[in-house]
Amino acid sequence: MSEVPLMVDRQGAVAVLTLNNPSRLNSLIPPMRAQLEETIPALVKDPEIRAVVITGAGRGFCSGGDFSQKRDRARPVQVHRDMARAQMWMRELILSDLFVVTAVNGPAAGAGFGLAMMGDVVFASDQAFFKAGFPTIGVSADYLLGWNLPRAVGTVRAFEILTSNRRIEAEEAERIGMVTRVVQHDALLEAALAYARQLAASPFGVVATKKLVRSAQDHALSEYMRLEAHSFALASASDDYQAGIDAFREKRTPEFTGT
Repeated sequence: MSEVPLMVDRQGAVAVLTLNNPSRLNSLIPPMRAQLEETIPALVKDPEIRAVVITGAGRGFCSGGDFSQKRDRARPVQVHRDMARAQMWMRELILSDLFVVTAVNGPAAGAGFGLAMMGDVVFASDQAFFKAGFPTIGVSADYLLGWNLPRAVGTVRAFEILTSNRRIEAEEAERIGMVTRVVQHDALLEAALAYARQLAASPFGVVATKKLVRSAQDHALSEYMRLEAHSFALASASDDYQAGIDAFREKRTPEFTGT
């Protein structure tokens, strides 16, 4: 892909990150993952940036992992290592002083769903929807979705969303507390930017409030990250994962064996 997979637009104290793989609904191709790993820590350390808006190019927010190419069976050790590296920027972002606003402009599935839920504030277009995706490829949740989602909607509802794999429309997402606000599609980015600018201009006490809200529930984050990486790495080596990937590429229903 000739275009930059992650566009960064600095607007004063706000940085707008746009996932830029629109032909595949902004799936997380390796160059995009690499840019996230490099860009997020740099922004966290940048004293001039106080808020980040994350959105997607085109009609999608992020469709999750990129499965467009057939690949060899994953090795758990390598998958665990890759996830641990990615989790470093996620942890930095969530625990940083930066205010994070996600502007979900379209489908958010799998890891894209997880990325959407990393926002302190989650704005959704009236054309957006959310879908776990993981059950269809026989793997467990990643991108901290199993940690963030229960904190937004409760454990019972989160479990149902993650295991049923049903589509959550924007209106329901707002009603159950999964998103902060649903905005008319054409007004989404400006609404998210306006809120981000408001947060960026906030006094120290608002930063402290973010930390207080997070610290009320995030004391087990490190343990959760270890369990998430372990679970995902093992599942990625399963027969079901391979069956799910093959079925996804061939546009058919997968046949899982539980192995």
